[in-house]
Amino acid sequence: MHIHVNGRNLEITDAIKAYVKEKVGKVAAHYDQIQGIDVVLTVIKNPSVSDSHIAEVNCKMLGDTVRVEEKAESMYASIDLVSDKLDRQVRKFKEKNAKSKTGAESIRTAAGEIEEA
Repeated sequence: MHIHVNGRNLEITDAIKAYVKEKVGKVAAHYDQIQGIDVVLTVIKNPSVSDSHIAEVNCKMLGDTVRVEEKAESMYASIDLVSDKLDRQVRKFKEKNAKSKTGAESIRTAAGEIEEA
């Protein structure tokens, strides 16, 4: 799995990159079908905006893409929020796919039993 980190109005330091890879990389432990994760960190330089740090994540999986965005007052807080949200979304996607596969197998089994009878 590849994690690509970009920054808008922000220079990506090694510390921020390592923090993003640590937090967002935990998602791979839940679902092994992830092909790549793109992270975009943005800072809005307008002083009237309260939540000026934005973290966006696009998680590419087999057959679908999950997009998550969070805003906070600091970059580390927005990374924490977006990693938690991504974790929930990927778990939901995984459970949804697992249920659909078991449902399709039970339909096939039921159809096979009817045809044999």
